[in-house]
Amino acid sequence: MTPTGGGPTLLYYTYRCVTALLSPFAYRKVAAKLAAQGVSTHRQRERLGHASLPRNDGQVIWFHGASVGESLAALTLINRLGEQLPKAQFLLTSGTATAQQVVAKRMPPRCRHQFAPLDAAGPVRRFLSHWRPTAAVFVESELWPVTLVSTRATGAKLALVNARLSDRSVARWRAKAPTARFIMAQFSLFLTQNQHISDSLLELGAAADRVRDGGNLKAGADPLPIDDTALAQLRNALATRPTWVASSTHIGEEQPVLTAHKTLLQQHPDLCLLLVPRHPERSDEVADLIANAGLTCARRSKHELPTDETQVYLADTMGELGSWYALSPIVFLGGSLEPIGGHNPFEVARAGAAIITGPGYHNFPETFPPMIAAKGAVEVHDAAQLGQAVARWLTQPETLLQARQAAAAFATQQSAVLDGLVETLIQQLDLEPDHG
Repeated sequence: MTPTGGGPTLLYYTYRCVTALLSPFAYRKVAAKLAAQGVSTHRQRERLGHASLPRNDGQVIWFHGASVGESLAALTLINRLGEQLPKAQFLLTSGTATAQQVVAKRMPPRCRHQFAPLDAAGPVRRFLSHWRPTAAVFVESELWPVTLVSTRATGAKLALVNARLSDRSVARWRAKAPTARFIMAQFSLFLTQNQHISDSLLELGAAADRVRDGGNLKAGADPLPIDDTALAQLRNALATRPTWVASSTHIGEEQPVLTAHKTLLQQHPDLCLLLVPRHPERSDEVADLIANAGLTCARRSKHELPTDETQVYLADTMGELGSWYALSPIVFLGGSLEPIGGHNPFEVARAGAAIITGPGYHNFPETFPPMIAAKGAVEVHDAAQLGQAVARWLTQPETLLQARQAAAAFATQQSAVLDGLVETLIQQLDLEPDHG
C-alpha cells in the first residue's frame, strides 16, 4: 500500500521547521523530567534519537505507546506476534520513565525498550537510521507528524492500533483537513476500539479499506504480576479481615472513597481499605486526607504493614497492583468519579475481582457498558452509592462470586478477539515469519 491522501501541506512543512528549531529547548525540558525520575543521562539522550542499545540483524518491528497503559497494550501484541514471528526483533518505545519502569518487569523475549525520539527531524532521523524498522505500530492516539511521515518514507508500513481519538482531537484535526488527510494516508492499517472512532478516522481522511474494528487490546493483556512474598505478608497481617481496594485514584476521588469507607466501618468495623493512588508522588497529600478523615493509616512506601488498628493501607508504590487485586475480590477503579476516562478493567477481571466504577469512563465506552450489563461491574456516582455497592458484596458473598465470574468471563471473551487481530497485522504489514 502506498500513501493516498495528497502530498505534504504547507502546515506540515511549517510544523517540521518549527519543531526542528524548538527541539533543543524541548529536550532540556524532557531531559530534566527524566532526570528527576532517576533516568541516566545516557538514556535521556534517546529522546534525541541516540540509541543506547545496538540493533540486531533481521527485521525490527517497532511499537510505540506514550505511557503505561499504551505500552502494556503494545506488550500484548508483542507477546502474540512473537509466537508467530520467531525470528523477529521488537522495539518498544515510550515517552515516560514510569512506562519504562513498568515494562522493564514484563519485557517479552527479543524485545528492548528505548525512549521515543522527539518529533523533530534530527532526533527522528537518528532514531530511524539506527533501528531501521520493518514496520511501526503506534498505540491509541500517537499521531506525531514528523515521526509518521519519516518512518513511512523509509518503506516501513505503519499501523495505528487500539485507535482512540478524543472528540477535541478530532475537532482539531478536522480544522486542518488537508494535513489530516496527509497524515492518515501514512497508515496501512487502523484497528479501532469502536465504531465511533472508525467513523472519526474516516471523516479525517483514512481510507475505508484500511479501517477495521479491533476492540480493546487491553482485554488481552497478561495478568498483572504478583509478588508472592508481599502478598503473603499482607495476607498474614490482615488475617481474616475483609478488604476492598480503591485503585488508581486521582485528585478529588480519595475524599469520596474515604467517606464511603467511614460509613462501611459502622457495620464492618474490621474492614480494611487498600488505597492505591494513581500517582505515588501524591502519597503525602493522600496520607493527609486519610488523617483529616479521622482514619488510621499504614504506608507501603515506608515498609509498614497494617496492624489490627489500621483502617486504611496506603499502597503508595509502583508496579504492585497485581498483588493488591489478588488480595481483594472487590475493586473500585479510579479515574471515573472524576471525568478522567477510567482505567483498565481487564486487569481487575483477570485477577478474579469484581469491579466498581464511576460514570467517567469515557476512554472505555466499548468496555464498561457491556461489562456492567453482564453484571461483572457496577456503576456508582458518589460516596453513598460506592459504600452501598461495597456493602452489598461484603454481605452477599454469592452475589459477589457471580460478579467475579461474570467479569472474568467477559475479559476472556474479549481476549479471544485478539487472535484475529494478530493475523491482520501480519498480513497488512507484510510481517512474514520467514523474514529475518
